[in-house]
Amino acid sequence: MTLNVLIVEDDHDLAETLAAQMENFGHRSTLVDNGQKALAVVGDDAFDVMILDRVMPVMDGVTVLQHLRAANLNLPVLMLTAFGKANQKVEGLEAGADDYVVKPIDALELNARLNALVRARHWTTEDSDTIRAGGIVVSPTKYRAWRDGKSLDLPRTELRLLTELARNAGAVLTRPMLLEKVWNYDFEPTTNIVDTYIKRLRKKLTEDGSEDPITTLRGVGYMLNK
Repeated sequence: MTLNVLIVEDDHDLAETLAAQMENFGHRSTLVDNGQKALAVVGDDAFDVMILDRVMPVMDGVTVLQHLRAANLNLPVLMLTAFGKANQKVEGLEAGADDYVVKPIDALELNARLNALVRARHWTTEDSDTIRAGGIVVSPTKYRAWRDGKSLDLPRTELRLLTELARNAGAVLTRPMLLEKVWNYDFEPTTNIVDTYIKRLRKKLTEDGSEDPITTLRGVGYMLNK
């Protein structure tokens, strides 16, 4: 798979190294050294994926992500950072990152992660593996979802969240259960990452005026209606 990669990294040497690695895998790269430049060019070319540094001058990576997602730009983003603490990872994912990797990373692993992010957005529709809940259909192995026959453009984490809700439709999933199943966390983060992603998912499911299919049980968790 040949990718068009936007690399947002203020460390010139690292940016050049990443670009060389991408070229070795047959990919094309565009380099920018701060967040404002990234937002300026992201709509000018058909980028397949973004490698985004977390700490940069002018505008940091988390802020870039917040602007991208607020503008409903669903470009897959891999956040590359020196910060590996759990709360920092949660903050990056909560801002809209599809993956979060601590430097340094092996080139083969980086390429595999980028390909996985892009594949998640381009699976073809098949009915061989589906979960149905009312008008919602999810194909977890194909990374696709539909509501009332209309395709839903969901980033990977939102799709995983919808998959778990659909798989357990009619039953309440607590926040700790969702953290474990969707984010693979065995701890309770200090941020409201589950609530944030439920809000994003609701917006996608109801943007055409459809009824909200997710029920909130305050203080307990969420349930997808059958």
